[in-house]
Amino acid sequence: MRFTRAGALIGAVLLATSLGLSACGTDDSAEDGLVTVNGGEPQNPLVPGNTNENQGGRVIDRLFAGLKYYDANGVPHDEMAEKIETTDRKNYKITIKPDWKFTDGTTVKAKNFVDAWNYTALGTNGQLQSYVFTPILGFDEVSAEKPTAQTMKGLKVVDDRTFTVELQFPSIDFEIGLGYAPFYPLPDAAFKDIKAYGEAPIGNGPYKFKTWEHNVKIEVEPNPDYPGGRPAKNKGLRFVHYQSFDTAYADLQAGNLDALDTIPPSALATYKQDLGDRAITKPTAQNQHIGVQSNVPHFSGEEGVLRRKAISMSINREQIAEKIFSGTRNPARDFTASTLPGFNGNLPGSEVTKYNPEEAKKLWAQADAISPWSGTYEIAYNSDGGHQEWIEAVANSVKNILGIEAVGAPYATFRDIRALITGRTIGKAFRYGWQGDYPTMMQFLTANYYSYSGTNNVDYKNPELDKLFDAALAAATLEESYKIIAQAQTLMFRDMVDIPVFDYVANAGRSDKVRKAELAWNGLFDFEGIEK
Repeated sequence: MRFTRAGALIGAVLLATSLGLSACGTDDSAEDGLVTVNGGEPQNPLVPGNTNENQGGRVIDRLFAGLKYYDANGVPHDEMAEKIETTDRKNYKITIKPDWKFTDGTTVKAKNFVDAWNYTALGTNGQLQSYVFTPILGFDEVSAEKPTAQTMKGLKVVDDRTFTVELQFPSIDFEIGLGYAPFYPLPDAAFKDIKAYGEAPIGNGPYKFKTWEHNVKIEVEPNPDYPGGRPAKNKGLRFVHYQSFDTAYADLQAGNLDALDTIPPSALATYKQDLGDRAITKPTAQNQHIGVQSNVPHFSGEEGVLRRKAISMSINREQIAEKIFSGTRNPARDFTASTLPGFNGNLPGSEVTKYNPEEAKKLWAQADAISPWSGTYEIAYNSDGGHQEWIEAVANSVKNILGIEAVGAPYATFRDIRALITGRTIGKAFRYGWQGDYPTMMQFLTANYYSYSGTNNVDYKNPELDKLFDAALAAATLEESYKIIAQAQTLMFRDMVDIPVFDYVANAGRSDKVRKAELAWNGLFDFEGIEK
């Protein structure tokens, strides 16, 4: 779903104030059963269709209920959907459950889904997640820079509880993806002032919005009227915006933080001993890559392909994973995540993800023959995400193998770096990660590499790849889809669209005040299920 602050989503995020976080875990939270968890300042107001990072996303997913939801193991279940009917995976009839309410008391109707989807898809609204509606008939006309239609003709409201969806082509992923945030409904009140709405959203999920103190915390409280399958088992959540994971870990140990989803590198060697049975380890659908946009000198065209491959083969992933992460990262071997169904770690071209200093030097020399290298190779990272150690290790490896100046370039917060990346003004390489929104390889690939995706941050645009993605979605069986995905990723390795570095084994912990806290399939907590 989302870009990640720590890569632990991926994705897939923050300016902390002088709180210093001594104020994070307060006595009243212990007394009233409120659960304190780590979080960060969202990049944008809390609007589902315009949130593509996991600090906003972890809150939005608490506040809204979609047609489906995913349990802690990534298994989809119907949530607001009573029935989703199709005979061809191209035409769908969707019936929602009756008498489901938004937290402003209004009833959730079929039109609330259709209106929300059309709003997100409309090009003039500039929503970051508009690409997810690409399969729906009429998306192209609605999403254009100058739209020729205001609504997608593939969406039709039948009655208050029923609407139909017609796709441009059959999609193997469409139904499973209906629990993803851009598919959430919006109340009528949202469209009166969408920016103001995002500051205090009205939802229909297991929690309802309480307060947002910018750069400090967001609080949500249980929604007593939520009738779905993931009711809150606690008395609310406080997402505390930390300046560093080291500070958060100290608060976890002191009992001032209830649950931390990312153990800092400084504690990875000792956290299991520190926390005992409160330490949590789980392979998750998250990755960590290094990207660079084509407007950066020396990284466009064939020269850019050669340099990205050379840099990739200069990185000793195994050594960094062991020395910095104590074996809690796995070297990346594709552009998705190794826990996903259909993953193949031996794709043609994937040898560029393996440490090969001699080949790296040869490719760098070939790039120099096109245009001699000048300047310093910089890798931007957010200081609040626990990235300094591994970025510096990568930079040193590149420097030693290729004989160039290479350094990490810190930015104070995830929000800062995301603004520069999305604004195409970062001007250097950057680390980014993706945290799954639903458990398929195509979710990772279409989000990050479709030509028209609002989350394609490396600006790789290739109609040939788009066609392979379309074909993988239209495949009759999963096995056929996996074969086409392999072809697509082989093409991506040919062009070296970015540099896959790590897949995640998540490391987390809970305080002694928490009885139960489980990590979900994507590396975030199963927040509804946290029990004190």
